[in-house]
Amino acid sequence: MDADQKAQTTGESGTTQEAPAETPAVFLSRVARWYPQTQGRLEILKSVDFAVWPGEIVALVAPSGTGKSTLLHVAGLLERPDDGEVYVGGEPTAHMDDAGRTRLRREEIGFVYQFHHLLPEFSALENVVMPQIIRGLPKAEARARAGELLAFLGLADRLSHRPAELSGGEQQRVAIARAVANAPRVLLADEPTGNLDPQTSAHVFQTLVSLVRASGLAAVIATHNHELARRMDRCVSIRDGRVVELALPGREA
Repeated sequence: MDADQKAQTTGESGTTQEAPAETPAVFLSRVARWYPQTQGRLEILKSVDFAVWPGEIVALVAPSGTGKSTLLHVAGLLERPDDGEVYVGGEPTAHMDDAGRTRLRREEIGFVYQFHHLLPEFSALENVVMPQIIRGLPKAEARARAGELLAFLGLADRLSHRPAELSGGEQQRVAIARAVANAPRVLLADEPTGNLDPQTSAHVFQTLVSLVRASGLAAVIATHNHELARRMDRCVSIRDGRVVELALPGREA
């Protein structure tokens, strides 16, 4: 982003922040995250600027221990940055209390993890209905949307099956449907296919991409799989605590 794409704002600390004049789905402005140690502090993120736009799929490719999960947790409002600002849909979040962050996270952000974390006692349909009920959607409407999402992901004949009755790929597709059930603005996925065999991984990834494209949400997908990363819109990595663009040879258009 160049200078004329950004608008100046001022954070609570008095430091100058920059937010794009056009609204990204999520924007980290000069975000820092560190952890105290006996001697000094361990800096994980250092003045990170990172924007993801509606309809964009970004691959996050970096070695373990470089801060991938921390970046996703900060972007997803699961962790507060020690400095800087996180904007979700143009809305600053540093001033928000925990209740406000929880509300925004529930309504605007979806998460997919390497392990599906489905509720074992509930069916596939019920697992996708649950977050919608928590948000306050009428049960009939929630069930209808859950059924549509699961059908889109190729699970129309598996609605009544519990997780133990589903394959690993099917369970992860249910988890994807659950993550987008409340029509979030942003989808954050941490190694969503890392626990699957290559063939199943490719299938789950394709259904995830299809869903993102169809809904127009913004997605950040952390992965070690460079073949999958090449199929996304752009790739970034984390180096010395900062987000940098990463060019992958042979990236698919």
